Amino acid sequence: MFSLQTIFGSGQQFYILLDEAATAAHDSAKALHALMKTTDRQPALDAFKLARQRERAASDKIGRALVDSFITPIEREDIEALGSALYKIPKQIEKFADRYALATRHLENIDFAPRAAMLEQAAAVVVEMVHELQKMNIDSMTVLNDRLRSIENEADRLMLELYREIYSGRLDSLQMFLLKEFFEILEKAIDRCREAGVVVYQIVLKNS
Repeated sequence: MFSLQTIFGSGQQFYILLDEAATAAHDSAKALHALMKTTDRQPALDAFKLARQRERAASDKIGRALVDSFITPIEREDIEALGSALYKIPKQIEKFADRYALATRHLENIDFAPRAAMLEQAAAVVVEMVHELQKMNIDSMTVLNDRLRSIENEADRLMLELYREIYSGRLDSLQMFLLKEFFEILEKAIDRCREAGVVVYQIVLKNS
């Protein structure tokens, strides 16, 4: 006699798809950090487009699986919330890359690499959190959540340094505008990682 789990599936595909979405977001962050470390910084946007396409594909598969599946390993609303949070990370990163491609010549002396490195670190923690989700271990998830919060706090500190630079009087008005805009996009991308981490943490907290 077949069990319901055999007939309708265990819902394992949701964890696989969420892993794919988190990895695509991380790959997008890695591509940005690599770009910011290059000396010529001539943007090749293919890596960002590809990561975004992978994220969209994973998001679409999650949506279809929610419609087709009778059983889900966690609440449907939680799967939707996490899928949506992960989707927003490469979207924000691609926004930075697209605009950067248009403004490169005005940003030659601006070092975005330290913030891009923090974004990559934050996205890497999100990958770990999503991968650990099915274990529902609140202790290990708390450690990861605290690490992600520390990265966010450090990013906030660096933003204060940015504003000192903006108001130093050494920049012209266009540079001031661009510097503020681009660093705020990066800050928001880190916030997106933090939001995804919060969703994962709350799921584990609810189910542990």
